[in-house]
Amino acid sequence: MEPFFDFLQGYWWLAFPAFGLLAAAGNAWERGARRRHKQRLEMMHAKAELKAAQAAARGKPVAAASLPPITGATATAGAEKATDAAAPGAGAGDPGLQKLMKTHDDIAARWLEYELDVAKVIAFPAMSDGRQPLTAAFLRAKRMADGLRPASPKAKLTAAQLAEYRAAVTDFDVAFDLAERDARRIRDSEFSPVERKRLDTAKQLLTVAIDQAATPAERQVAYRRVREELNGLISLSDEAIEVLENKVMLELPARTGTQATAADAGSAAGSPVPQAPAAAPKTAPATPSPPAAPPKSTTGQPEKWPIPARTSEKPAPRPGVTPPPAT
Repeated sequence: MEPFFDFLQGYWWLAFPAFGLLAAAGNAWERGARRRHKQRLEMMHAKAELKAAQAAARGKPVAAASLPPITGATATAGAEKATDAAAPGAGAGDPGLQKLMKTHDDIAARWLEYELDVAKVIAFPAMSDGRQPLTAAFLRAKRMADGLRPASPKAKLTAAQLAEYRAAVTDFDVAFDLAERDARRIRDSEFSPVERKRLDTAKQLLTVAIDQAATPAERQVAYRRVREELNGLISLSDEAIEVLENKVMLELPARTGTQATAADAGSAAGSPVPQAPAAAPKTAPATPSPPAAPPKSTTGQPEKWPIPARTSEKPAPRPGVTPPPAT
């Protein structure tokens, strides 16, 4: 026993890091257990929801209360909705119905973001893949909620109809949350390495295709390459393609302020826009006229032009010309 005590005496400080390692291992195991428990509850809820959708398709609706709750917040919300459903006299202008329809619209808008945004379609392909179990259950819940949706918030519904629509919207909400979390978890893990490389290339090309700083030719080429890379991997809806084409569409060159103002004023008045006056045609330069000949005198000999004197004296008058009187 002496060697053992000698070891403890020399290495007693190892007890502290050992305790730290044991505590970290215990915390990791506890987090893993909680995560596995949460996933088990989600799978139970998804299976129950799938059975409810199948039973409803066969004409045997199942109450949404039979579905296991996921969290305490979901259970509280379900209890509040059940209390509202039990209230008699649900009719026109019911605030509960308006709130329920707004929740329905919000969920549909969140789903459309995954359907119309090509970037999200590439990042989370499971949300557009009906072969995924949770996505298929979400689409069935959406169809049921859309079928039970009243025409307007002022529609007159009985208490049973309102409760049925509220249960359908609740199933729609829960199914979307499950499908969204599952799609964000798996992302593109179900594709092969070659297919994931094509998806990454499509992401980069999509950035160029919708970049306003890129040239029109670059954007058109990038758009065609995106379609080629996604061909056979992800099926884009017609609406998503139309939204993408609108983003890629080139803008018309901007006009100057004077031209735009004149054009708008002319179109508003119904008269053509006045054009700038045409420039006058250029003419050939005139040829200089020859200098005039000196006047002829009466004596028959040409008279010379007087040369001005350089002195201050006045020049002598020409013969035959009377000088003006001095003033």
